[in-house]
Amino acid sequence: MNKVLTKQLQEFSRLWGGFRASRVVLTANNYRVFDYLKTPKTAGELSQGIGTDPRATEILLDAVTTVGLLGKSGGKYRNTEMAKKFLVKDSPLYQGDLLRHAEHLWKSWSSLDGVVKTGMPNKSGGRDYDSFIRAMHNIAVIRAKSVIAAIDLKGVARALDLGGGPGTYSMELARKRIIVTLFDMPEAVAIAKQIVGEQKTKQIHFIEGDFHASDIRSGYDLVFMSQILHSNSIDDSITLIEKAREALNPGGLIAIHEFYLEKNRAFPAPGALFSINMLVNTPAGRSYTVEEIKGWLTKTGFKGIKVKVLGETVVVTGRKG
Repeated sequence: MNKVLTKQLQEFSRLWGGFRASRVVLTANNYRVFDYLKTPKTAGELSQGIGTDPRATEILLDAVTTVGLLGKSGGKYRNTEMAKKFLVKDSPLYQGDLLRHAEHLWKSWSSLDGVVKTGMPNKSGGRDYDSFIRAMHNIAVIRAKSVIAAIDLKGVARALDLGGGPGTYSMELARKRIIVTLFDMPEAVAIAKQIVGEQKTKQIHFIEGDFHASDIRSGYDLVFMSQILHSNSIDDSITLIEKAREALNPGGLIAIHEFYLEKNRAFPAPGALFSINMLVNTPAGRSYTVEEIKGWLTKTGFKGIKVKVLGETVVVTGRKG
């Protein structure tokens, strides 16, 4: 077999076989393997601690080792630096809630065959709202500083974090001495209050409701919308932007934070693949291109539109005309 064909087969195997490593990591997280391995343990010691079969536990730990999240020496397993940083509960960059959410995504993504046929998501599995909101916090903890830094906050005294979820971006805005109102569904607000309370962040107020149907109030210098448009249809996204415009003071700023997607909608991969997530989980959502978002802002009367690409995501801002 020549070198070119070997490389092609390896890449092909990586594409179709990626689920294997994912499943191993999700299962290890479900059993809190990484918390138990804050100190090195044998497979037998760990299986006794987490209540699992010794043989199965050893096979799982070897697989977690081969994907790079554990080290193994002298018959004992230990967390690697990546696991310590992202998968141990008391780490400031903990991502374990994101993996709990991914466990539910695994089930919805597994319905993709049927969704492609019908165009409608399979809602039979439901959703763990707690893991979803806390997963958004895991992600936002890493992104918040760069996202908020991409927004011109000059003259912003009051901000609305629309669909603010866990409140991570609200807290970053509050650190800039901005009075923030977080608006979201009651279940999300309850979790946000816990997270904000743990951080002891001041100047954040909460409003419960459905931002499509409820009054979001007015008098804001900034309306911040992070990762909410992709759950909606084009028409609903435009309507929501119009609603945000009405809530802004004259000259107020809208800031939309979404996955970055090029005009052809096929690249980069994170944005294109996230459209599949919206396909299997929402009736009409998908990732939207920068050109689409800019067009909606222009259509609804925003001026001075600016774009800041932040790796996998993008911030698009505009002023109320």
